[in-house]
Amino acid sequence: MSSSVPRTVKAIDTAELMRLDDEARDHGFNRHHGAGWLAANADLSTVHYLRPAMVHDAGRRPEFSPHWRCMLLLRVRDGQEVFSLLDIWPASFDQLPESLDAATKAAISYRLQFGGLLTQAQWIGSGAPA
Repeated sequence: MSSSVPRTVKAIDTAELMRLDDEARDHGFNRHHGAGWLAANADLSTVHYLRPAMVHDAGRRPEFSPHWRCMLLLRVRDGQEVFSLLDIWPASFDQLPESLDAATKAAISYRLQFGGLLTQAQWIGSGAPA
């Protein structure tokens, strides 16, 4: 595996997001949403966006190192978009289709880095049900 992450953004539906989240838990990755959290809180009818941000090592699980820590633009059920993180196995990310044009990728990447989005924790703390 490359020592750097791809500089791209991929769009995924909620079912695929939940599958990747389950995979992260199965691999013992640190960044995931917990069993059932996405099913209870993510907008089930929309698209979410993943952008790899860094290579991450799971020191205690060398068989799953390195993997990618991705920024996630997640639409929750009340319509808000929040920032979250999700650790993803590189092969799983590579299998996701490229469906966005360059301008859309750039706009989403900018929003993830500089868009002032609430984090998942802030959204929960704002009174949204955990």
